[in-house]
Amino acid sequence: MLEIIGVIIRLIRPFLVPICFVTAWGILGMALWSMWSAARDSITTAKKMHQIPCANCQFFTDDYRLKCTVHPYIANTEAAIDCADFQVKPNSYWY
Repeated sequence: MLEIIGVIIRLIRPFLVPICFVTAWGILGMALWSMWSAARDSITTAKKMHQIPCANCQFFTDDYRLKCTVHPYIANTEAAIDCADFQVKPNSYWY
């Protein structure tokens, strides 16, 4: 049995370096592609989240128990992007 394995190893030996080279670069390429995809998806999600106007709305309470007095279930979600009841919070420095 060991003789058969020895013969197989001697036959494969010339091809081991190219196989390992291609495998290593393939794994590195897949890792880089995965990181690029994660970064691209994170940027897309961040751009969408920055469109949520809740923090600048006068009905937003900054309280985790009741985030919004008008629409508490959609506050700080993507559904609040086009909120029909959005009103700009009055600035206290103007008075």
